[in-house]
Amino acid sequence: MVAAFELVGLLFILLVNTAIAALMTRFFRVRLNTQWGSVAYTFLLIPVVLVVTTLVFGSVMGPNLGSAGTVLVLTVVTPASVGVAFDYFWMPAPDDVDLPDSNNRRRVRR
Repeated sequence: MVAAFELVGLLFILLVNTAIAALMTRFFRVRLNTQWGSVAYTFLLIPVVLVVTTLVFGSVMGPNLGSAGTVLVLTVVTPASVGVAFDYFWMPAPDDVDLPDSNNRRRVRR
């Protein structure tokens, strides 16, 4: 029973970390105007956030994986790689998405 709970906890950590990495990558690509700025923020800030979420969730529901290197590879490097790959390869580029003009909004009169 404990092993099943630890497996579910590990899968939850992997899912949450992958979603965080994909969303942060998309946010950096949309909000930053430079190409290298989004890359720098992606490789500098995402691992820090993933380590923090791993510490928070791993202390509650994470299994004992044996070594710190295994934990980092499994819960930080792998989700970061999958999340960044998801944003770069499967999502359209931010410049290719058509957004409505902000001038065409209907104005509400009071």
